[in-house]
Amino acid sequence: MCKASVVIIGGGASGLMAAIIAAREGSRVTLLEHMDRVGKKLLSTGNGKCNFTNLNQDLSNYHGESTTFIQGILQQFDYLQTIKFFEELGIVTKSKNGYVYPNSGQASSVLDLLRQEVSRLGITLVCDVSINNIEKTKKAFKVSSNKGIFNADSIVLATGSKAAPVTGSDGSGYNYAKGFGHKINKVLPSLVQLKCKEKYYKTVAGVRTDAKVSLLVDNNYVASDIGELQLTDYGISGIPVFQISRYAAIALSEKKNVSAMINFFPDHNKASMEEYLIKRFEIHKEKRLKDALIGMLNKKLIIMLIKESGLSLDCLCSSLCNKDISMLADSFTGLRTIITETNSFDKAQVCAGGVSLSDINPETLESYIVPGLYFAGEILDVDGACGGYNLQWAFSTGALAGTDAAR
Repeated sequence: MCKASVVIIGGGASGLMAAIIAAREGSRVTLLEHMDRVGKKLLSTGNGKCNFTNLNQDLSNYHGESTTFIQGILQQFDYLQTIKFFEELGIVTKSKNGYVYPNSGQASSVLDLLRQEVSRLGITLVCDVSINNIEKTKKAFKVSSNKGIFNADSIVLATGSKAAPVTGSDGSGYNYAKGFGHKINKVLPSLVQLKCKEKYYKTVAGVRTDAKVSLLVDNNYVASDIGELQLTDYGISGIPVFQISRYAAIALSEKKNVSAMINFFPDHNKASMEEYLIKRFEIHKEKRLKDALIGMLNKKLIIMLIKESGLSLDCLCSSLCNKDISMLADSFTGLRTIITETNSFDKAQVCAGGVSLSDINPETLESYIVPGLYFAGEILDVDGACGGYNLQWAFSTGALAGTDAAR
């Protein structure tokens, strides 16, 4: 016996999970997706390998207006349940430093099995849908679209954020939520590249190197991360940049001064780098500076850092004074760069901000304002770090919303 008719709006990770769980609960489920097929964003996650959760679920990897809310959701449907869900579908999982992937190394494996389960459960899947209006009647919801009218006892908004709109996340869900009286906290790009003021980036574009990147707002330390830094013609990219980018986006939106400190030798501080350089230059005292530093970093980067230190590329190491070495060590372990803006939503992986958690039931994800209205995934004001956290949030919220919507 059907418990309820449920319409899921959005066929991404959270929408697919919500649809599957609601159908397993016995509901008649209709999944509406405005792209030509579901799960497009899922295919790009983990560089196409689909890092769908992480064994380290420390709350510091999640950001939003309420850590209590986030923790409660993740405890109700945790990473072990996510792994079990996919293993039961047929995925063989593997873990690399806590990052969990399908053993196939293909995000398409995850999507294929989700789509097979949607088909097996008899879920009505409608793609290329343009929604004109969603309204609540006395007893049900009415969704008007170019593909007709869909009626439901409950609705799950799983429309995503504004990040990577080419995959379907166009921000339309915020308007639906706002229309029902929900507050939308300012939406900003997150897990995104940062643009910098300095002109020297054009000379090192394409260089990749391990580094520690620390973010400063009004000269105060905010956050840092270590990993492979990618230098581009406009600024900085790579995982450590993505991890701190939400803080940069928020500070820039508040018109604050934002900069980054780059340490190209994370195992060194300025003092230990000075000590190392003194010994190195003693050994290579007859060499020119640019030649004596070969092997420490990418050659393009060495040249750029020497110039930024105010030194001559061709000066002999024997001519360097303590002040010269200090300036060079400073550039190696603390290059300061001014952040002017983030890249656009087009380049962002997720967004900071979204539907406020204050008017949503933390047990069920049902709206306190409109009974029968549920939220799942990126549309909510929660964003995770790189490493499978945003997909874990999608699956946890999708499972809980789907379960309760079906009841």
